[in-house]
Amino acid sequence: MLADLSLAEFLEQTASKAPVPGGGSVAALNGGIAAGLVEMVARLTIGRKGFEAVSGRMGELAATAGSYRRRMLHNVDRDSEAFAQVLQAFRMPRGTGAQQREREAAIQEAYKAAARIPLEVAEDALQLIDLATEVVAGGNPNAVSDGAVGVLTARTAVLGAVFNVRINLQSIRDVEWVAALRGRADALEAGALDKERRFLAALKL
Repeated sequence: MLADLSLAEFLEQTASKAPVPGGGSVAALNGGIAAGLVEMVARLTIGRKGFEAVSGRMGELAATAGSYRRRMLHNVDRDSEAFAQVLQAFRMPRGTGAQQREREAAIQEAYKAAARIPLEVAEDALQLIDLATEVVAGGNPNAVSDGAVGVLTARTAVLGAVFNVRINLQSIRDVEWVAALRGRADALEAGALDKERRFLAALKL
């Protein structure tokens, strides 16, 4: 599994000509990194003198971010597995009319799954921007730069995942389904860019 690789192994495999891990898995990894940074800032705040009033909330943020981190790590593999399902569908036999119809249906379902997973990643990463913004605003000021990288990395996760949604939508024939997911993807992208802009405008560095 990709999630079990060392950092060096993951990067080496990403740099190879192998089709996975690709952009979708890397987007999920960025989301996991963003979540880890939220946890870091929260834990550097909990129990510190002068931050007693926010320690409880920081504990909640750390726990929530930890849940996102684990889900993002799982999605690193889910995205690659979805791509493998697309390839498998294309390898199905098509010698008869029935086989052709079965193959086409499998291809369409595989592409839909391949679009849904990065959409979930983008939705979670958008929430991580809010979590990172909150830990920066109320957390240990010595970790502001770590939280800021969390915001930027979460934004990258949103945009990267959205691009992967769109590329898969190009192969799906269900017009209404495509329109619905495209609308959600567009809203996620706009939301991420707006949240990043507001965060950077308020950042005192």
